[in-house]
Amino acid sequence: MPPVRKMLVTNALPYANGSLHLGHLVGYIQADTWVRFQKMRGNQCIYICGSDSHGTPIMIQAEKLGITPDELVEKMRSEHQKDFADFLVEFDNYYTTHSKENEEMVATIFKKHLEKGNISKKVIRQFYDPAKKIFLPDRFIKGECPRCGSKDQYGDSCEVCGATYQPTELKNPYSILSGVRPVEKESEHYFFNLKNYEKLLREWTHEDHLQEQVANKLDEWFEEGLQEWDISRDAPYFGFKIPGENDKYFYCWLDAPIGYMASFKNYCARTKVDFAEYWQEKNSTELYHFIGKDIIYFHALFWPALLNGAGFRTPTAVFANGFLTVDGQKMSKSRGTFIKARTYLNHLKPEYLRYYFSTKLSSRIEDLDINFDDFAQRVNSDLVGKFVNIASRCASFINKNFQGKLSNHLADKNLFTEFAATGDAIAEKYDKLEFSHAIRLIMALADRANQYIDEKKPWSLMKDPARVSEVQDICTMGINLFRLLMIYLKPVLPDTAKQVEQFLNIPALTWNDKNEPLLNHTIQEFQPLAQRLEKKQIDEMKMAATQDIEKSSEPETKHEQPKKEFIKIDDFTKIDLRVAKIIHAEHVEGADKLLRLELDLGGDKRQVFAGIKSSYQPEQLIGKLTVVVANLEPRKMRFGMSEGMVLAASAEGSDIFLISPDSGAQPGMKVK
Repeated sequence: MPPVRKMLVTNALPYANGSLHLGHLVGYIQADTWVRFQKMRGNQCIYICGSDSHGTPIMIQAEKLGITPDELVEKMRSEHQKDFADFLVEFDNYYTTHSKENEEMVATIFKKHLEKGNISKKVIRQFYDPAKKIFLPDRFIKGECPRCGSKDQYGDSCEVCGATYQPTELKNPYSILSGVRPVEKESEHYFFNLKNYEKLLREWTHEDHLQEQVANKLDEWFEEGLQEWDISRDAPYFGFKIPGENDKYFYCWLDAPIGYMASFKNYCARTKVDFAEYWQEKNSTELYHFIGKDIIYFHALFWPALLNGAGFRTPTAVFANGFLTVDGQKMSKSRGTFIKARTYLNHLKPEYLRYYFSTKLSSRIEDLDINFDDFAQRVNSDLVGKFVNIASRCASFINKNFQGKLSNHLADKNLFTEFAATGDAIAEKYDKLEFSHAIRLIMALADRANQYIDEKKPWSLMKDPARVSEVQDICTMGINLFRLLMIYLKPVLPDTAKQVEQFLNIPALTWNDKNEPLLNHTIQEFQPLAQRLEKKQIDEMKMAATQDIEKSSEPETKHEQPKKEFIKIDDFTKIDLRVAKIIHAEHVEGADKLLRLELDLGGDKRQVFAGIKSSYQPEQLIGKLTVVVANLEPRKMRFGMSEGMVLAASAEGSDIFLISPDSGAQPGMKVK
């Protein structure tokens, strides 16, 4: 037998300012399945998580609700715990970053890096809301994109042209909290110098701690140069105050990953497990983090550097998962594809989602789509039609004709041996996070088991008194094949496994149980384990999700709405709109969304960069007429000078359409 592994597994901490939705569940179901598999194998695997409880959004959300941040955090932590439990995600400890243990750990790690010279201070300029009297995070500022001029873009990136920038570069910025124009203020902040750990990180990221896709992406970030990390925030802020400061707080992204250590420390105090054994620099234990792909930078660069510099071990591996789409679309409230965890639970069995996710999850970072037609088909075909069908067919004969007693021998030892041996391949796939491959192997075995029963036809043999004993042997064989399948599916279907253990009248199944058959044993009456999923159930769940969205979309109070700004007719008449002919178009190297256009405005030649690459190939555009803002101030971009702006229209998620004049228009004509 392989030696017992000591493993500590963490999941990304859900933010405590809103309810969980199905997109969150991808990573938690993946991690929980993996942990359950490890425990079935006999490994000591501790699974921890907790609420990410600090930051400006939590402070503001609490203010909206008329409660304290502490009350909001505890309310959301309780709600999240209930959702996780009902989805059968079983943590050994679920804690919070707003804890004494975390405050002490953060201060300790900060002090160690301060002493090593990895942390320094410098003055920065940032936006400040004079009405709310608060410095604004990037996502709390909107304005016009400094590159393409699109309105209502966030303070860090433009959703139209894809440009990234500093909030202070926005044109006509406003605070989404008050609607007022923010002002720039200077403030002194603490910065963590990540470059001090570049050599360590370059080596660590290529030592099989990360998925290949992640390691390759990090190489790009190394080439761009590692940036200093702002680890402080100004008051007012809901978080831990920096020791020795009156109005400076640790940025929540500093204390969030340290929250893994704090949650484990809380667990150790309850269980007497040795904290140092899992976190000291050189030890035989293993540390795994399951995260979403959007927080790779923090976990694959900042986190190993923070740990190493403070004298702690670095992770054995970081596993990132992709995002969730619903019926091929991003989860979106406006499209009605946003489904809360609780809404799903109110209508459908949690194990159906656990199984469906497992049929699609792999070790790669790939977005996962729920197609609800496919979802129903998988449940009905695999779980009901193949897996449960084996037990229901065989148990009825054993219960009715043999007093629930299994035969004392196997009817086909070779088939049992084949099923048991396949368990080793399935275990390898689980261990490597290749869940979809594991499920394919399991369902292939389920097909073989059903084929065996169909070939033996116990229902026909029961009609011949001389062959009744064969029926007991055949159905005992079927029950044993079903038991093996349940062992292999137990990490995915833990609740069903408990029901099967009760039905078979056996202790909790372990992975090693696959090697010995269940013979000369009395089973209980069979109870239905799964029901067919009807379209009506899914439709009702979708309808409830739509109603949830409508309830959450009630207008905000007046002072929270961004102030709508109007222009006068005199302002509009300043805009010089002209017909332009596209005489050349080409891709822009290094730009994801831009095309470079050469325009003829009736003898006046212009160069314009337009964010329309997703909808047009360059050759499609040559010779087309469009409308351009001819008197827009030229702007120097890193690709060159843009001397105007072409007009285009799009809806969220749709193609982009250039505005074209009617036939007969000529380059240079004024548009009125």
